[in-house]
Amino acid sequence: MNKKDIFEFFSRLRAQKPEPKGELNYTNPYTLLVAVVLSAQATDKGVNKATAGLFTVADTPRKMLDLGEACLRQHIKTIGLFNAKAKNVIGLSQALINEHGGQVPADRDALVKLPGVGRKTANVVMNIAFGEPTIAVDTHIFRVSNRTGLAPGATPEKVELALEKVVPAEFRRHAHHWLILHGRYICKARRPLCGQCPVVDLCAYKNKEMDN
Repeated sequence: MNKKDIFEFFSRLRAQKPEPKGELNYTNPYTLLVAVVLSAQATDKGVNKATAGLFTVADTPRKMLDLGEACLRQHIKTIGLFNAKAKNVIGLSQALINEHGGQVPADRDALVKLPGVGRKTANVVMNIAFGEPTIAVDTHIFRVSNRTGLAPGATPEKVELALEKVVPAEFRRHAHHWLILHGRYICKARRPLCGQCPVVDLCAYKNKEMDN
């Protein structure tokens, strides 16, 4: 995809949703961080259901530690890998208190040192909580980037680096959300809805089905 096509690609996605939002519920940077950690190998809908009650009683690192790991597990037991995730949430909460005054740092290197926080999670938090133009490559973004020819890469990190090079500056702030939403609702894994796609003429995918 050339520069002109890439600009048009994001222009059309922006026209459809000028101010895209993430679908995880949160109330502050800390609850966002916890929600993103919990969302690994889980749906946003499932995480939101579990955190609806959790965040009413534990919306700060100190409150989470006061709640305790056992009670936290009860809140999130409907989420996959809940035992490991509960341990990580308690661990990152303690680390935030010990090392960052109870605040979520707006720094990728600091974030990835927290228990349960990888590069993708750090990028999501930096983008949503702090407005940084980071791109967190999940399965949707990885698929869209490769399938369309926007930013091909063999690994999520290679796709991230490719996107950083090709996404025009004016689209960087929301590129993360536009690509996720496009992959989640249009450019689906098993059968992309090419007939409903606003960028189908720019896409390099060879097996387009226009009758859906």
